[in-house]
Amino acid sequence: MRRLLFGTLLVLGLAALAGLGSARAQAEGVGCGAGTNGSNGYAYAGHQSTSIAHGIRATITPTASASVAAGHVAGWVGVASIPDTPAMVYAEITRPGRDPQFIPLVQNVRVGESHKVAVLEIAGRSNWWRVWLDGKPATDPILLAGSTNRWRPIATGESWNGGESVCNRFAFRFEGVAVAGSAGGAWQPFTPGYLFQDRGFGVKQLSPSGARSLSATAPTPYAFEASSV
Repeated sequence: MRRLLFGTLLVLGLAALAGLGSARAQAEGVGCGAGTNGSNGYAYAGHQSTSIAHGIRATITPTASASVAAGHVAGWVGVASIPDTPAMVYAEITRPGRDPQFIPLVQNVRVGESHKVAVLEIAGRSNWWRVWLDGKPATDPILLAGSTNRWRPIATGESWNGGESVCNRFAFRFEGVAVAGSAGGAWQPFTPGYLFQDRGFGVKQLSPSGARSLSATAPTPYAFEASSV
């Protein structure tokens, strides 16, 4: 799944790493998502958009403390948890033939703390992208060759088991999920298409009650919760 975009990957989210797992979590590892789908220990709970777009944004909130026995958990358009590390906001850039570039942006994110994150193609610059955090640019322009008009955005919770039979726990709320109809913006509500839901994980659509629309005439942005169950 982490290569579904176009052989390159640019994600943004919250991260916290392992070291918080319990003996009970390890004993129950065979019963939960990580490692059950043949994807090198990765497992998911979230959605892919029905349409190709030029970006995605969401407000992501960890709603419970992560329990990470090994590897990490994450919620992204990017969000993640990693061993012995407090939750953080990060950007990850992966290009063919190169090691992933991991960029910490905000340290020590608390349960209930929300951040607006976005990955957006730059207007007038095809194949050039930028990460946005809380309404401000968080990275320099990033070239992802051949990426324009090829990306169906994804918003998802993620667990990686670090190669061990463990059960990582997480809960992330995704609100105001929207996709860019053109480079630079033209935001419109996210329409969920393919559902990622590995064993032991849940995806729950949240009520739009109280959520604000993208404009006075636009429908309410999509919201959901991804969690271990």
